[in-house]
Amino acid sequence: MGNLLKVLTCTDLEQEPNFFLDFENAQPTEAERETWDEVDVVLKDAQVILDELQAYKGAGQEIREAIQNPNDEALQDQAWAAVVPLVGKLKKFYEFSQRLEAALHSLLRALTNETHSDPTQHLEREQALAKQFAEILHFTLRFDELKMTNPAIQNDFSYYRRTLNRMRINNVPAEGENEVNNELANRISLFYADATPMLKTLSDGTTKFVSENKNLPIENTTDVLSTMASVCKVMLETPEYRSRFSSEATVSFCLRVMVGVIILYDYVHPVGAFAKSSKIDMKGCIKVLRDQPPNSVEGLLNALRYTTKHLNDESTAKTIKSMLQ
Repeated sequence: MGNLLKVLTCTDLEQEPNFFLDFENAQPTEAERETWDEVDVVLKDAQVILDELQAYKGAGQEIREAIQNPNDEALQDQAWAAVVPLVGKLKKFYEFSQRLEAALHSLLRALTNETHSDPTQHLEREQALAKQFAEILHFTLRFDELKMTNPAIQNDFSYYRRTLNRMRINNVPAEGENEVNNELANRISLFYADATPMLKTLSDGTTKFVSENKNLPIENTTDVLSTMASVCKVMLETPEYRSRFSSEATVSFCLRVMVGVIILYDYVHPVGAFAKSSKIDMKGCIKVLRDQPPNSVEGLLNALRYTTKHLNDESTAKTIKSMLQ
């Protein structure tokens, strides 16, 4: 059980399970250990990926000079020499997204199987796995925030592909081709073309998990997501529970996880997170975000505005739309 505190089992109105999960100190039980170890290997690399992405400066100047002086071979060589190691980094980020998807599948298998009767029991008894799931969501939103504010990523990769194609046509050997061949370059290009590539990886990965496990009702998966949203909401809106966090960073962690899980639910659930039948209290979640210092949550509100799938559906209540304006 760890430090889990059951806050309330459900409300009469929404039948919405809410829990306080110890995101700071949850440790794996013996039953969780195998999956936890598998996912932990991936999560250990997540911070390194974020640090490298944050430090990514791009080769904008070298590329500009090469384009402006097409006949200057020295400048062409300089731009190519600057871009090739950066493409190595972009490849590393892309490959990490594949590892993250595999880790997500491991967690979903554990949190949706028939060992426990419902998602509430899964999250209550498998806190360490719930924490890892939260960490994946936290990483995903942070990665995409950094990527969205860095146009150099797509510019560098586009230049790499154009130059590589030109070298092929002219039969010039390209040292960078061993790093990223044409087929891989196509996949990487598609990955970065998306505004939120890691979120797309997670939503596609979750949808794939549901379609590959046809014996498992889709509700097993979507209910884990909606329960996690409830967990975060109740911890954030209740001062008594919020005061149990030992660090203010846990507040922003919780907010980010709540938004991440809403977006994931919106992609995976047939009618999405904003419909009346949704098991997520969207008004309550948006109110929690609105109650934070404005500068700290604008990015998260934008994530709900611009990266969800069903917000602009006709079935979305006008009150929810106006809360996000």
